[in-house]
Amino acid sequence: MRYIIFSAASLTLILILACTQKPQQFDVIIRNGTIYDGSGNIPYTADIAINSDTIAAIGKLDNATGKKEIDASGLAVAPGFINMLSWADQNLLKDGRSMSDIKQGVTLEVFGEGWSPGPMKRKSKVAVDSLWTTLGGYFNWITRKGISTNVASFVGQTSVRNYVMNQDNRKPTDAELLQMKQLVQQAMEEGAMGLGTSLIYAPATYADTEELIALAKVASQYGGMYTTHMRSEGDFILNGVNETLRIAREANIPVEIYHMKLNIARNWNKIDTLLTKIDSAQKAGIKITADMYPYTASATGLTSRLPTWVQEGGGKMMRQKLKTPAIRKKVLYEMEMGIPYKNSDPEYVVLMGFRLDSLNKLYKGKKLSEVARLHGKNADETVIDLIVRDRSRIEALYHQQSEENVRRIIQLPYVSFGSDGGSETIDEKNMEEGAHPRSYGTFARVLGKYVRDEKLLTLQEAVRKLTSLPATNLKVKKRGSLKIGYCADVVMFDPAKIQDHATFDKPRQYATGMIHVLVNGVQVLNNGEHTGAKPGRVVRGPGFKSKKKTS
Repeated sequence: MRYIIFSAASLTLILILACTQKPQQFDVIIRNGTIYDGSGNIPYTADIAINSDTIAAIGKLDNATGKKEIDASGLAVAPGFINMLSWADQNLLKDGRSMSDIKQGVTLEVFGEGWSPGPMKRKSKVAVDSLWTTLGGYFNWITRKGISTNVASFVGQTSVRNYVMNQDNRKPTDAELLQMKQLVQQAMEEGAMGLGTSLIYAPATYADTEELIALAKVASQYGGMYTTHMRSEGDFILNGVNETLRIAREANIPVEIYHMKLNIARNWNKIDTLLTKIDSAQKAGIKITADMYPYTASATGLTSRLPTWVQEGGGKMMRQKLKTPAIRKKVLYEMEMGIPYKNSDPEYVVLMGFRLDSLNKLYKGKKLSEVARLHGKNADETVIDLIVRDRSRIEALYHQQSEENVRRIIQLPYVSFGSDGGSETIDEKNMEEGAHPRSYGTFARVLGKYVRDEKLLTLQEAVRKLTSLPATNLKVKKRGSLKIGYCADVVMFDPAKIQDHATFDKPRQYATGMIHVLVNGVQVLNNGEHTGAKPGRVVRGPGFKSKKKTS
């Protein structure tokens, strides 16, 4: 046994140092919270210390102090939530606070379902810095304006195709395909997460599988993923999955299915076959995941009921075609015969609003079946008349999913969540406008209705699906988990009170129960109220090259 002998002077010095040593100080300490770290493991009680934008310590920090301290007693403390399918890219330009999502704990908005903020052409030739033309240019502009949440984006295949081919319904030439591949390459180097598609809509649907594979291969070379609104979520959903899996194999790329669902009652029983296909692909080594929103209704334009060939050339040209008797007759015939697929029952379609106030007064909030009766024509003729008159796509709710399937998909371990909506601010101007409640309630609805009330998931599993699962799929570094050295995106909520309030009748209502939100170490939500802080950043994908010049 060894003995260490201290002199009286040395021992006195040690005692003096011990008595005078100051406790460690951090910028922020979150105390006494129940930690759901994003792993899906059992939660534990601990303190979290933050310095600048980074988690610096986790544990019992009695001997530490914070310049700012937050008491999280009785609250769940989790990583910030990731919205895998967001349309907030325009909302954030108008109001960077990201109100409806911050109030639910979303700290990362991911764009790019087919359309992305870049690449895009501008009619103006004047060099104005706000008129960006690339995805990187959008990233630069939005962060200069200031945002409360972090943002990321896929490069949209629709945006790329539209940039090169306008809205033409044809195969690209070799030169056009090369240009599209170069645009994908540029976007990946600017920080895109991968390639995003919305193949049910024109002009995206004009691309064949080989074209998609060619673009996906470029994203794959940069470590990105392919995420898709498949060509069908109803009658031909299995064909859509087959195409998605083919792209995954031939482009050697991980894939994600946007807002996975089965539309129209006649297709609900296909869920077993759908999930078996996905399970078999995963066992065969294909990386395939999905996201969803927890509602039985979707939302899109009435134009989705029209054959896609008539939409070639864009809205203005489409309306001119629909005014031509011979074309109108052909369109009506195909709609009646269910070509290429039979539309959903007008009884389950609700019109959210019109561009013209005169039409809002007559038809807003009514079912398509009722509007058709009032209009004096059948549903198909009514749709054409309204689209031509309103000169818009006319947003509508489609109540065509089963709650049973929603519940089943929520429980799948590879499914994360996306609102498929904006992050909106409630004001007097938009209170009466139609909206889908998913823009205000997706994430709170998961935690309140499906975790607390219906117990479909444990809270720790729900947090994993909201945080580390999408972060891992996106290959986002140092976000999505509560770990030392990770970015300090942290949310604190009351599991007993987290609640969505938005309904289909009254969609513009903020969720409640989210108490505090920190983004990059800065408090954005304090006791449920926005602080006005805008510490949000761009989260870039695995192919990002920092020296790449963007405009």
